[in-house]
Amino acid sequence: MQSKCEIVKIAGAVVLPQLGGFVNGYLTRLEIAGWYSQLRFPAFRPPNWVFGPVWTTLYAGMGYASYLVWRTGGGFAGPARLPLALYGVQLALNWAWTPIFFRMHQLKWSVVEILALTGAVAATGVAFHGVNKLAGYLFVPYFAWCAFASVLNYSIYKLNTPPDQTATIEEITDDGKQK
Repeated sequence: MQSKCEIVKIAGAVVLPQLGGFVNGYLTRLEIAGWYSQLRFPAFRPPNWVFGPVWTTLYAGMGYASYLVWRTGGGFAGPARLPLALYGVQLALNWAWTPIFFRMHQLKWSVVEILALTGAVAATGVAFHGVNKLAGYLFVPYFAWCAFASVLNYSIYKLNTPPDQTATIEEITDDGKQK
């Protein structure tokens, strides 16, 4: 059985990524009925209610993975230093996507951002695996979801970009005019 101190550390690691998720969930809800509902979507887009439970689960897994790496790899003073730095980078990229897509309505830049996120998730998962195998495996579903979300994001971008603008990759604003 783990000590209370370890349980607090695990809880902190699991809650940390959820904090950004809660803020971004709020930002998302503000846009669902308006701008987002006016977009065209590919047939494979999951229903909106799927995203909350999926992200909550993925955040819990990545948080626990970060705890495992921190514990196994000696914290920031040991071999966990680089994997934990990568974790911070991917977490920042994760949290940045929602404002880019939902608040700024930047479809093109959200694609660029999510591709960077997916790469950072892959690098973090590989680095985590080098310190703690279970931690690396916990990143596999996260990577798979980010890869799927990248395809979804790109598809939304393509479906909402005028055909005559595809070569220049222009964005569409709320009122349907080019930015």
